[in-house]
Amino acid sequence: MDTFDQQHIWHPYAKVPSQIQTYKVLSANGVYLSLEGDRHVIDGMSSWWSAIHGYNVSQLNQAVKQQLEKMSHVMFGGLTHDPAIRLAQILVDITPKNLDKVFFADSGSVAVEVALKMSLQYWHNKNQPNKHQFITLRGGYHGDTLGAMGVCDPDNGMHHLFSGVLPKNYFVKSPSMVSMDEALEDLELTLNKYSNSIAAMILEPVVQGAGGMRIYNPQYLIKAKALCKKHQVLFILDEIATGFGRTGELFALEYVDVEPDILCLGKALTGGYMTLAATLTTDEIAHAVGTLMHGPTFMANPLACSVAIASIELLLNSPWQDNIANIEALLNRELSPLRTEDNVADVRILGAIGVVELTRDIDIGKAQKLLIDQGVWLRPYGKLLYTMPPFTISQQELLSVTNAIKTVIKEL
Repeated sequence: MDTFDQQHIWHPYAKVPSQIQTYKVLSANGVYLSLEGDRHVIDGMSSWWSAIHGYNVSQLNQAVKQQLEKMSHVMFGGLTHDPAIRLAQILVDITPKNLDKVFFADSGSVAVEVALKMSLQYWHNKNQPNKHQFITLRGGYHGDTLGAMGVCDPDNGMHHLFSGVLPKNYFVKSPSMVSMDEALEDLELTLNKYSNSIAAMILEPVVQGAGGMRIYNPQYLIKAKALCKKHQVLFILDEIATGFGRTGELFALEYVDVEPDILCLGKALTGGYMTLAATLTTDEIAHAVGTLMHGPTFMANPLACSVAIASIELLLNSPWQDNIANIEALLNRELSPLRTEDNVADVRILGAIGVVELTRDIDIGKAQKLLIDQGVWLRPYGKLLYTMPPFTISQQELLSVTNAIKTVIKEL
């Protein structure tokens, strides 16, 4: 079976046959993955940032079981159901007050596609079809589908190979924690020149995720939103990676209470149990768009909606802010001193996010073997070795993760 996997199954961002070892997971519980060979590793990645409560969570298991006894799926065209209605109510309640329309999708990339299509249809119906391009930050990542790739970093992102066929959009300088003046100047100059053709700006608030794990000044959001409003450009926030507590706020936009015109959610929405995403927008945009020409087959899947409700309730009824503050404090204490290492370019920490950027690309195969030997699962990429652990991780378990990071940095 392992040989078949290696020879026939295409894993993310990998070749077939796979040139990097894959590890078979037999089960998962708490923050641990049980691997073949009687090995148990702490999942410091939360399954790509989604399993915020860990694994085999009784409340989430029960939500799935109860819904499964009623129906596992039903088409959403012309039909509806209580889990979708209840989840939409919760999302409207916990997101900015201007967002009161919810479109359910089946992945983060599709949520971004929906946001882009909303923007295009909005301006088309406002008799401005010339507004058909987008503006975004360099270093960003918004997904793997074609439209989403078109707003990912065109030069250093993982989709640069497709740059010749992707829609032509506008990319502006990214802000940092210490400086945003140049980035704002670049944004303003670009909007001054091209706003007549720009439908919307899309960006990840405060933390740029898979494009480089950069953290920037939240005040940039306020100023960027003001510039977009001045130039009649919609403002889209992609909280797929940052939503549901990851940065220390329920949503990263809450650092400055900015109100986007469109908001994309995913990943931790279901606590990592099932694929589900949502795109929220305003009454004004929804009215102008009218019939949105999009409809995923598994849109608003009842099982996914049910477990999403349970996950959000579990999060909100837990001491999640204290948990994340404790995670952040330990990451700061253990990882910040690594800045003095010769092969470390930077260390970045916010909430339950800890990033160590090295001075050269990481040998992923070697790094993962070292990590597995330390009892930890992380997925490095490029020059980045980082952790986004479940919020339920204990201090001792998190110490195991940070100690494993230190070991890898010394031995690479």
